[in-house]
Amino acid sequence: MLDGSDLYALDISGASFVKACGGPCTEGCVTLAWIGEDAWALGDSKQPDAQPLRFTTAELDAAGVDPVRFGLNV
Repeated sequence: MLDGSDLYALDISGASFVKACGGPCTEGCVTLAWIGEDAWALGDSKQPDAQPLRFTTAELDAAGVDPVRFGLNV
């Protein structure tokens, strides 16, 4: 199982981030990318240069973030 330091050691330069919006995305949206086995990166489209936060699948689930809402079925 990955821990926080392992997650931030993963290269995400080629990660494909997708948006999930609860309404019109005029002000920006949360972005999510699958970055490896049991690993996710969560970003903010309003701040594309900010370093995305990284989570395990269990942490993402505990936060109530469902990858399916982003169209990700990994």
